[in-house]
Amino acid sequence: MLLSYNKLWKLLIDRKIRKTELQKAAYVSANVIARLGKDEFVSLESIGKICLALNCGVDDILEFIPASAGNCVERQ
Repeated sequence: MLLSYNKLWKLLIDRKIRKTELQKAAYVSANVIARLGKDEFVSLESIGKICLALNCGVDDILEFIPASAGNCVERQ
C-alpha cells in the first residue's frame, strides 16, 4: 500500500501557496511537511489540520495506490 501526496502539491501550486505558508496555516511542524514530501506516514490529525487550512477534503490531497492488484482482498 502506498499513499501519494502529489495531489496536495498540485493543489498548493494551483493556489500559489508555499509549503512554509501551509505549515503555518495548518499548525503543523516542518517535519510533517518533510514527511509529506517523501510520501511517508503522517498522522490523521495532521491530515485533518491541512484539510481544514486548505478548506478541502482528504481525497483532494492524497491518493491511495495499491501495491498490486493481487494484494487486494475482496470484501463480501
